Formats: sequence, structure tokens, C-alpha cells
Amino acid sequence: MNVKLIPALLLTIASAHLASAKGKAWTDPETAAKENPDFLIQGEYTQEGGPGIQVVALGDGKFQANVHQGGLPGAGAKDKPTLYTGQTNDGQTRLEGPAGQSIVIADGNATLGKASLAKITRKSPTLGHQPPKGASILFDQKTNGFNPGKTRGNYLAEGQITKGKFKDFHLHIEFRTPYKPATKPGSQDRGNSGVYIFNNYETQILDTFGIKPEFNFCGALYRTKAPDVNMCLPPLSWQTYDIHFTAPRFEDNTKTNNARITTVHNGVKIHDDVELKKGTGAGGGRPEKPQSHIHLQGHGNPVSYRNIWLLPKN
Repeated sequence: MNVKLIPALLLTIASAHLASAKGKAWTDPETAAKENPDFLIQGEYTQEGGPGIQVVALGDGKFQANVHQGGLPGAGAKDKPTLYTGQTNDGQTRLEGPAGQSIVIADGNATLGKASLAKITRKSPTLGHQPPKGASILFDQKTNGFNPGKTRGNYLAEGQITKGKFKDFHLHIEFRTPYKPATKPGSQDRGNSGVYIFNNYETQILDTFGIKPEFNFCGALYRTKAPDVNMCLPPLSWQTYDIHFTAPRFEDNTKTNNARITTVHNGVKIHDDVELKKGTGAGGGRPEKPQSHIHLQGHGNPVSYRNIWLLPKN
């Protein structure tokens, strides 16, 4: 969510297993796989030239899935996926859909009617991209351009603000949302953070894998515009944002040009040169600025970051 950052939250770093009323939050995939068998069932299944299935864990062996005709989102999926729901019994996961159709998942594969779909792990084509000449490295294992600069192992934790101020830029950032299966998909407590430019314009970070994109879900310009495609990968997958931002222009303290933003999520453009007439969400109530800091929002959810760099634009 887009709320005013509270200093206490900036200093709060969640533990590896954040306790909450709705269950644990895992921050490490190996631990999640050992402790929660549903983690290995959730994910993406597809068949060349066939449908794509995104399976979302709901806790206690329960699941829901969206079936996309034509492939997975960003890879051929067509509009209006079909929802299936079900659970695991006796080592087999069965999800029921309309007209008696069902998905059966066993041994790392899914069956939908006569189609056999393999589980796949997609990676962003910009994952691991190194900073180009002239870029500022904001975070790697040697450089930390954030305050307070708290880390979770080798990764930067949520609740940070850059030490420097910026104007126009290309920002590359890699993030990983936690695995919180007992929390409802789309809930603002399911891996909530955000890339908050100038404390005005937020690109939301949230675990909204496998559900319809909305204006407060992952990739959204928070409460302003939903992403064109929901490119959210399963929780505990490393994901990328490549954000191209043009700051608003001012003359004599009067704004002459609005901010503009293009966002590429896991290699797919989800916002194309969008004009921001004001800030997003609560940021719309704060004065806009020609240059300022970048926040990595903290909401008590353990979101991890790495390989953050920024290339200023002339």
C-alpha cells in the first residue's frame, strides 16, 4: 500500500520466518521446500503450443489455478483465464474447473484433459544484468547506496531510502517476494513493498502471482494504473523491474511538464511512457519535485533486493 513511510518501519527488518496471524512467511526457497510441500506444487506449467497454468498455494494443501489459453502471461496467454480450485489428497493434487474439467498435478507435471504440461521456471531476461558505463551502483555486496542500509543475508531488506537524489533515470532492480501461502492472493499483506520514486510515484511490489492484474497489485502504478500484463512470477523467484523515469519539470516553482514512466517487468513492458499528472496513491497528496530520493517501501513484509543500479539520463 501507498502510505507515508514511518521511521520505525524503516528500521524494522523481519526475521526469516515472519510470524503473523495468517501464518509464516518464508524468505528462502530451500527452507520453504523442506518445510512446506505446497511450495513445490505452486508455480507455472505449460506445453508448447498449448495452455499455460499458474498454480497458487493457499495453505494447508489448498490451491487455485488460472488456466490461460495460448500460453503463460507474456508468452502467448489470451485474455480471461479460467479459474480452478482444489487440494492435495494422498499425494495427488486435483483442481476442479467448469463443466467437470480438472487439473491433476503429480510428480512435477500437470494433466489438463488430454494435455500433459511440464512445470517450468521462468527467469527474467534482464536478471543479473550488470550496470552500464556511467551507472551508479546502489546495491551489490560491496556497494550500499541506501539508508539505513539494513540487509537480510546478502540482500538488501525492505524499508530503505537512497542516500543520493536523482532526476531522470533507468533504474534496474531485482526483488524477491516472500512465500506466504496462508495469506489470501492479492492481499496487501502478501509480500507488500514498492519502488517509490521521489516519495510520489510508486511501482507496487506484491505477491500477486497467478491472478488478474489490478491497480494495487504487483507492477501497478499504485491505485492509478494496473499493469498491462501481470508478469509476477511465483513467490521466492527473483524478479526484475527496469524503470525508465522522466521527472516533472518546473519553472519558477510551477510545473510545466508531468512525470512519465515506462516499466519493464521480467522483460515484458507493462507500462509504456505513462504520463503521471500527479503522484500515485497517497503520493498524490504530496508536493511533486524535480529531483529526489528513491524509497524501497517497508510494510512489515520481508521483501529482498539485490543488483540495484541506476543510469542517469541526460
